[in-house]
Amino acid sequence: MIRAGVVGITGYTGEELLKILLRHPNIKITGLYGRSFSKERRLGDVYSHFSHLDINVRALNIEQIGNQCDVVFLALPHAVAFEVVPRLFKTGVKIIDLSADFRLQNSMVYEKWYNVKHTAKEYINRAVYGLTELNTDKIRQAFLIANPGCYPTTVILGCAPAIKNYFVDLEQHIVIDSKSGVSGSGRKGTQEYFKNEHPNFKAYKIAGTHRHIPEIEQELSSLSGEDITISFTPHIIPIERGMLSTIYLDMKKQIPLSLVLDKYREFYRGRKFVKVLDEDVMPTIKDVLNTNYCEISIKIDKRTDKLIIISAIDNLLKGASGQAVQNMNIMFDLPETMGLM
Repeated sequence: MIRAGVVGITGYTGEELLKILLRHPNIKITGLYGRSFSKERRLGDVYSHFSHLDINVRALNIEQIGNQCDVVFLALPHAVAFEVVPRLFKTGVKIIDLSADFRLQNSMVYEKWYNVKHTAKEYINRAVYGLTELNTDKIRQAFLIANPGCYPTTVILGCAPAIKNYFVDLEQHIVIDSKSGVSGSGRKGTQEYFKNEHPNFKAYKIAGTHRHIPEIEQELSSLSGEDITISFTPHIIPIERGMLSTIYLDMKKQIPLSLVLDKYREFYRGRKFVKVLDEDVMPTIKDVLNTNYCEISIKIDKRTDKLIIISAIDNLLKGASGQAVQNMNIMFDLPETMGLM
C-alpha cells in the first residue's frame, strides 16, 4: 500500500483528493493536514459527510509527513507551496503540488504574474509539469510534480495534436474563449458568488491579465518549438463546477476534417482519459462532471479557414485533483486509471 498525505484539506481540491484516495485500492491515508490548524481535529468536524471515518486532521508537520507518507499532495494556495516544498523534498517524500508555484520554468515570469518573490527557485528545474498525457515518461521518474492549472489543461490537450501535426499557422495568435464553474475561484469565492451574485455570467481577468496565460504559452511553445502568443478570455458561469474552452486556430492549408480527427485519435491512442468525439458530437460540461475525462471536439470553419476546438473537463478533477492522482499512479507504476474510473 502507498502511504499518502494531503496538506490543505479544507479547500475544494483537498476535499476532492480525499474522496478519490478513500476509494483508491492501493492507497492508505496516513496524514491529513490543515494549513491553518493549530491543533488536531476530527475529520467529521471539518466535513460532516466524513463523520463516519475515524481520521483526524492535524497541524502541518514536515517531519511527520516524511516519516509516515510515501507521497504528499499539496492543495495549498499559490505562494504558500514554495515555502513547504524545500523542507518536504529533503525528507524524500514524493510531492504533487496543485498550486502554480512550480509550473513556470522562469521564476521572473512567475514573480511578474503572481506579484510575489519566489523563494524556492532552485526547485523549479526539479519539477515536472504534470500534464499526464504529454509527459508520462518524465512523470514516472519525478519526485516533484507541478500539477497543471484547469484552464491550461483544456487548452493544451485541445491544441497539442494540431500543433504536433503542423495543421495550424502559429504565427497568428491563438484565440481562446473559456467558461468555468465558480469553484475555480476557490471555496471562499464560491460562497461569495452564491451569496451575492448567483445567477450571473461574466468575463473576468480579460485583455491579457489572467495568470494562466504564461503557463499556456509556455507549454504550447514547448510543443511547437517556437514562441506562441495567445488571446485568452475566461468567463464565470452560474454552475459550481465544470469547464469548457473554445479555441480558434488558423489552418495552414485546407485539410479534410476526417484527417484531423484521425490524427487526434492517433495522438491520444491508449490514453483512457481523453475522448476525441465524432464529427457530429459536441462536448458539454454535463458529460464530464464528476469524471477525470477531457472530451474534445473539432470543427473546421471553411469560410474563415479556422480550426475550432472545443474541450471540456471537470475543473476539480481532470483540472486538479483527478489529474494529481493520475500523476501519482504513474509515479508508482500503477494503472493510471486506478481509483479514477
